[in-house]
Amino acid sequence: MAESSEWSFPEQLRPQPEELSFNLQSALDSVVLLRADIPGDAFTAPILGTERAGYGVVIGDDGLVLTIGYLITEADSLWLTANDGTIVRGHAVAYDFATGFGLAQPLGRLGTPWLARGKAAALSVGDPVTIVGHGGRAHALKAQLIAKREFAGYWEYLLDEALFTAPPHPQWGGAAMLDSAGRLVGIGSLFVEQAIGGERVQANMFVPTDLLEPILDDLLRFGRNPRPARPWLGLYAAETDENLIVGGLAKGGPAENAGVLPGDVLLEVAGERASSLAELFRKTWRLGSAGVEVPLTLARNADVVRLKVRSADRGDYLRKPALQ
Repeated sequence: MAESSEWSFPEQLRPQPEELSFNLQSALDSVVLLRADIPGDAFTAPILGTERAGYGVVIGDDGLVLTIGYLITEADSLWLTANDGTIVRGHAVAYDFATGFGLAQPLGRLGTPWLARGKAAALSVGDPVTIVGHGGRAHALKAQLIAKREFAGYWEYLLDEALFTAPPHPQWGGAAMLDSAGRLVGIGSLFVEQAIGGERVQANMFVPTDLLEPILDDLLRFGRNPRPARPWLGLYAAETDENLIVGGLAKGGPAENAGVLPGDVLLEVAGERASSLAELFRKTWRLGSAGVEVPLTLARNADVVRLKVRSADRGDYLRKPALQ
């Protein structure tokens, strides 16, 4: 995700101002480079690293920046860079586990324009979109929405309807996805390979900004969604031939503490078959809020193992941001 001025898209792949109905330069300037430093002993450091870089989108006249949360979680140092070279420190305001969104507030004047939000729900597969990173038109891409579908991530993350775009690019973490009117409709998350239209294709997954509207005020007030947290197990599973295999465990997390082992096959949650990540998460979350006991049935070698995992609030394992 590291930013470099040395790469650029070929001219034919860049958005052309004369082909658009909105002010492209203003949209380009609303996207900032985001760099975060994370302590080496942070909970997410072994997986996400201690130096993270990506993008953020200014969404208000106070400079509030919307980004993808994994860039800023547990950050103790945060820097935002505008296209004109202005650099200011930032403060990680909020991270929402359910959507994956993060919010950062600049602690100085960025002087950038801000982007209005549109409706991702109004987009149709096949619609043209514009993807914008930091660095001007050379780092912007003409793209197409190729799918709107469920997305399940192994880290206990589920979107009922994520946005997928092509052509793909590996550096879109926190980037802006714009509709034909230049409104923000998605925030870049991951480079993925998905089965779409009967074949495996590479694409970028974007989180629709529609998910921000119901929670924005609470995120700004509390730093997270104040509703009861979902139960978190701390296991990383993968789908293989209609089975769920435990590929890894969060160190010191609920599943590890309960005796789950890498290589276990997840068969049931609370006595109900779980054959996909989405089923695993939904069946777990239906049991209650964080702290609820989650019965798991596992296949381990030739044995069937039944364990009860005392779930937790994922946020309790993370460092809390300190005001810069």
